Amino acid sequence: MTTITWPQGLLVSVRDAEEAAVAVAAGAAIIDVKEPRHGPLGRAAAEVTAAVAAAVGGCAPLTLACGELTASTEVIAHVADVLRLLPPGSVPPKAVKAGPAGLTLPAWRTAFGRLRESLPPGIEAVAVAYADWRRAESPPPETLLDEALRLNAAAFLVDTFDKQGPGLFATIPPRAVAAWSQAAGAAGLPLAVAGRLTTADVTEAFGLGARIVGVRSAACDGGRDGRIATPLVRQLVRLSGSGAARERPACHGVHLS
Repeated sequence: MTTITWPQGLLVSVRDAEEAAVAVAAGAAIIDVKEPRHGPLGRAAAEVTAAVAAAVGGCAPLTLACGELTASTEVIAHVADVLRLLPPGSVPPKAVKAGPAGLTLPAWRTAFGRLRESLPPGIEAVAVAYADWRRAESPPPETLLDEALRLNAAAFLVDTFDKQGPGLFATIPPRAVAAWSQAAGAAGLPLAVAGRLTTADVTEAFGLGARIVGVRSAACDGGRDGRIATPLVRQLVRLSGSGAARERPACHGVHLS
């Protein structure tokens, strides 16, 4: 089982250190580094990711979006570059995630295993499924949840592949999230959901049992390609109903160089 103790609450995907500082100060439970212009799990530059890590410090766990598992050797190299660029005393990321697009189930098993075995000690791999799995040409979430449970993944994320398409709850029924939450929770596997979630969707996702709910568009002025905004993050954090639902302006690990 994963060695990471994940907080329950809101995950905010940020594209740089300034956005990370805003999200943490507004109460985000987890910070995820992502470049939205590079795809659903777009990888940010290693220099950007290292700057985010330095800004966040130990104030919130850090995860990295690293693209798709079809490029797993690049994911591994990217993580190594991030660690090399971290300033002294910085807290490294807790986990990385890479999508299953274009993979059959046997190919996913191989790629996920290769990724996990190649990560540096202390960094774990999140298993990812796409709700619009046919569009992504990947295995369905139910199948990958079974694999995540079998392989003791760090967490299980259900996201959407097509960020121009419908959001999560327009792609799958809420009862599916409830079923996944129950199955994952019974085994101690944290379930995270994301995918063009609205404010109302965030409330619903937590109500259905998701431990972690990930957002970007809903936390930005201007949508996915906009900028993280303090009032929007505060509102979403309050909806999480978790201990993270308080502002943390005094967290001294958050700074901008």
